[in-house]
Amino acid sequence: MPAPGLSVHTVRTRRSAEDFPRDEHLAWKIAQIAAQAPPACETVREMVVNRIIDDAAVAAASLTRRPPRAARAQALAHPAASGGAPAWGVDSAVSPEWAAWANGVAVRELDFHDTFLAAEYSHPGDNIPPILAACQHAGASGADLVRGIATGYEIQIDLARGMCLHEHKIDHVAHLGPSVAAGIGAALRLDPEVIYQAIGQALHTTTATRQSRKGAISSWKAYAPAYAGKAAIEAVDRAMRGEGAPAPIWEGEDGVIARLLGGPDAVYEIPLPAPGAPQRAILDSYTKEHSAEYQAQAIIDLAFRLRGRIGDLSRIATVTLHTSHHTHTVIGTGANDPQKFDPHASRETLDHSVMYIFAVALQDGTWHHERSYSPERAQRPDTVELWRKVATAEDGEWTRRYHDPDPAARAFGARAEITLDCGEVIVDELAVADAHPQGARPFGRSQYVAKFRSLADGVVAPDEQDRFLATAVRAAELRPDELGLLTFTAAGGALAAAPSLPEGLF
Repeated sequence: MPAPGLSVHTVRTRRSAEDFPRDEHLAWKIAQIAAQAPPACETVREMVVNRIIDDAAVAAASLTRRPPRAARAQALAHPAASGGAPAWGVDSAVSPEWAAWANGVAVRELDFHDTFLAAEYSHPGDNIPPILAACQHAGASGADLVRGIATGYEIQIDLARGMCLHEHKIDHVAHLGPSVAAGIGAALRLDPEVIYQAIGQALHTTTATRQSRKGAISSWKAYAPAYAGKAAIEAVDRAMRGEGAPAPIWEGEDGVIARLLGGPDAVYEIPLPAPGAPQRAILDSYTKEHSAEYQAQAIIDLAFRLRGRIGDLSRIATVTLHTSHHTHTVIGTGANDPQKFDPHASRETLDHSVMYIFAVALQDGTWHHERSYSPERAQRPDTVELWRKVATAEDGEWTRRYHDPDPAARAFGARAEITLDCGEVIVDELAVADAHPQGARPFGRSQYVAKFRSLADGVVAPDEQDRFLATAVRAAELRPDELGLLTFTAAGGALAAAPSLPEGLF
């Protein structure tokens, strides 16, 4: 059953000799939705503001980390000849695709912004840096920006509802390239022909394997969505100049479905709003209170809750987390990644190890985006000992709840069974994170602002925090000449204190 207000579109491979008119192409349907995107309703406008603040919060916290610094250095080597968009953290305008690159890496680096999980998983907040950069460069208004972001969220989430990528080992950013192209098209009121060609190009250039999230996970995990956003801006530029795309990109005989996903016989059911209908998918997404893979959010909160019941953690003999197929195979022992138990693993690997995350959350009773992943923390002998006692197990009921068509009933948590050395078994479960819309402490505007204040502390001066927040809450009302103010600058010395980086080509 599709979400309310959406209609299901059947998508499958078509032979080259088959009569398949363009108005039936999935890319054309998406282009029509983007071209006729209506102004966002008040509830959606408010959530767009929340997610702009959320993206800025996690970007501020990552500004001095190596991957965002490297991406920003690349961006600063590409100043805008005219127009341009701000690179967050510095007072410089760069070419919009490079602003999207730098800001996108900063947003994604800590794995700490919003998520949507269904047939595929996604971080729809990745749409914001490229759509914002394109709007700032093109002289769009705040209302244009909000409409574009709402469209980007809608398309990425709807693709994630109906088309699984990870089972075919394709990275989830293959849904992001098309959604960004659609979002920019909606914001700039581009012709559907232009949007159609941009979607095809963006998808064609952003399909990659899931190895970026497997085994020894590197900093490319942060770069992958930024690359998709940058590629989508470039695709829009080419399409505006009259350049075309492979078509039909999803359904072609050698297209994405036939060669990268389920094959020539696969059928996908994609729910989409009608052209001109409200786009509300952003309201079905959810942000993170903790800097870790989303399926670990409820498990962190569960660990906090269990600490008092266990007492002396050295008494733990084994821990089994009964959870969904996705959690078990992506961040659990079902992934069969020995790196997930390696005390010397990268931060990117550790935040995809629910065994590590559960052990540290049990021991500390708190979670921090840096301290919880430090080498000293990961290599503590008592942590390593507890960590290796934790395993996950796939549970059919948790898998069913993970995919429940009703967003209010969907669950991303686990049931923990902790066996003590005396044989006693302690059992508890948590369906959704406390910060989830259905959780114990759902995030609202005040929580988003508090998250920004906390993560920007020591990086962005208080008066600059105030200025940014005052601008963000007016996002839908900003004039074209004000949209460039939707950025922030790091406090003096905050960036200079970071270690120097090797030079690149630029």
